[in-house]
Amino acid sequence: MIDFSVEPEFQEKLDWMNKFVREECELLDVLFPSASDMYDMKNTKARRIVKPLQEEVKKRGLWACHLGPELGGKGYGQVKLALMNEIIGRSSWAPTVFGCQAPDSGNAEILAMFGTEEQKKKYLQPLLDGEIVSCFSMTEPQAGADPLEFTCRAWREGDEWVIDGEKWFSSNARYASFFIVMAVTHPQNRPHERMSMFLVDADTPGIEIIRNAPLLLDNRDGSDAASGYVRYNRVRVPLDAMLGEPGQAFKVAQARLGGGRIHHCMRTVGLLQRAIEMMLERAVSRRTKGKLLGDHQAVQLDIADSIIELEQFRLLVLKTAWIIDTQPHGAARTHIAMCKAQLGKVFFDIARRAVHLHGALGVTQETPLAKMWAGAPALAVADGPTEVHQVQVAKAFLKTATPAPGLFPTDHNPTRLEEAKRKWGHLLED
Repeated sequence: MIDFSVEPEFQEKLDWMNKFVREECELLDVLFPSASDMYDMKNTKARRIVKPLQEEVKKRGLWACHLGPELGGKGYGQVKLALMNEIIGRSSWAPTVFGCQAPDSGNAEILAMFGTEEQKKKYLQPLLDGEIVSCFSMTEPQAGADPLEFTCRAWREGDEWVIDGEKWFSSNARYASFFIVMAVTHPQNRPHERMSMFLVDADTPGIEIIRNAPLLLDNRDGSDAASGYVRYNRVRVPLDAMLGEPGQAFKVAQARLGGGRIHHCMRTVGLLQRAIEMMLERAVSRRTKGKLLGDHQAVQLDIADSIIELEQFRLLVLKTAWIIDTQPHGAARTHIAMCKAQLGKVFFDIARRAVHLHGALGVTQETPLAKMWAGAPALAVADGPTEVHQVQVAKAFLKTATPAPGLFPTDHNPTRLEEAKRKWGHLLED
């Protein structure tokens, strides 16, 4: 039986989160608008405000809820996380306040799954406590997100691994206490078994941040940018710095990225709900041509399209979350790809309509809308570009298809008509 209801006890938690995010976290977005502020642990002014908010979240039992009970989470499951992330997605600061910010949440998950006890003690616990931030360093300037084209390599010299090469768009490199780096260690292996993962302390000699690449609304000088173009210049780490098994970095990365992708989608639902709320308020507040904006049919069509598209996307995300919760590991892979493939289009279309409805105000930074619109293309390429996921969906369904048995399709009307006559022809005779 399909049931869309939420039990009262959990709804109370959602209601508290909704009020808390609107009244506290959204104000932080205005006070500290730079994305780098969220990851800069040396920003004492921001931390002075954030710490008490994080403590309130912990007191409510809502800290790092993406983790299982063994790591301090609640083990809520993905459907409940989807409902929580819809609220968290309204605010840029909310993930930090609730202990589930990317890339730290995904890095914590793979440390929990693949890390040794010593690695967990050194890296995982401070990450879970919100004391440090981390960097996921995978993509490369010449290869993008395609690991089969990676050239950053690592080789063994005595009792050390030596890492050499460049990485592009390494999240929060300038603020991270440690890096998770993917490098080619076994070039002779099969394509998806060539690479290994390494845990690298940020103060290790040889790590060079060539520059921090500004996003669309960042300052052009990169002063508030947090995505690093990093060179690993013969960086030496001990043998026990490897995360997971040799040659299994692709497996580790996929375990991390699947969860990250669906959580991005969950939060996008909440962000776009906020955009639609702004559209509705604008439509009943402003007048043109002698009537309210909301009385113009073109505005009504934009509002209706936005509401319908978001509801469709939300249901796809919730179904994917349900599959993760109820079916064997990996069963939701295609549905996660569906969500990620659709995310960019829904995000861009709704944000564009919201900006357009607000006119000149919409393209300024006096509302959250310009930041939303600028975030659409960035999120469309994060964790793999849209086209990669479209291809994955198509291939998954093509595997279930079988060729037509003859010259014409199975659904060929003349052929089906002959079949129908053979089956019921005797009943059609006078």
